[in-house]
Amino acid sequence: MEPFRRIDAVALPIARPNVDTDQITPGRFLHKPRSDNHGTYLFHDIRRLADGSPDPDFPLNQPAYDGAQVIVAEHNFACGSSRENAVWALHDHGFRAAIAPSFGDIFASNGLKNGLLPVRLPAEVVAALLETLAAEPGSRVQVDLESQTVTLPDGSVHPFEIDPFARHCLLNGIDELAYTQELAPEIDAFMARYGRENR
Repeated sequence: MEPFRRIDAVALPIARPNVDTDQITPGRFLHKPRSDNHGTYLFHDIRRLADGSPDPDFPLNQPAYDGAQVIVAEHNFACGSSRENAVWALHDHGFRAAIAPSFGDIFASNGLKNGLLPVRLPAEVVAALLETLAAEPGSRVQVDLESQTVTLPDGSVHPFEIDPFARHCLLNGIDELAYTQELAPEIDAFMARYGRENR
C-alpha cells in the first residue's frame, strides 16, 4: 500500500446525499477479480444517460476534473451494502481521499484498509466546498494526514479526526497484517519468555 502523508490535488464534487455503494460500483461487477482495474466501473450507471452515452453533466465526465484525487460528497456517502469493491473503484480510479460530513461505517473502515482516507468535515464546510468546486472546476484541495488538516481552495484550514492506529498504517503504507509482521521480534521474544516461565 502506498504511504499517505499529504496530497494537493483536484477535487471532484458529488453534490448528492446518500450515494450508496451500488451507485459507486453496480452489483453486476462484484464478481470481477481484484486484479481488474475497478476504476472502470466507478459510478458506471449514474455517469451515463439512458442510451449508455456519457452524461456531460456528471462531474467525472468533465475534463476539468481529470486527475482528481479527492472526492467531495454530501452526507452518508457510500452507505448501503458492505462491498469492498466500492473502495477499489475509487482507489483504482486514482482517488486517495474522500471528504464528506458522514460516511457509511463499513465503507470508511474498508477505505482505511485500502489506502483511501475518509475525512469527515462539518456539513456547512462541505456544502461551501461543493459550491466552490462546481463554480470553479479544477480547484485543488490539500489533505495533510500528518497535521490532520484539510486546506480548501479559499485557503481556510480545517482539522479532522482519525483513529491513531489507522493513521499510523496509512502514513507508513502498511495494512494490519504488515503491522503485525513488524512486531514479529517482540512477539517471538514474548513467546520465548512465556515458554520459559510456564514450563
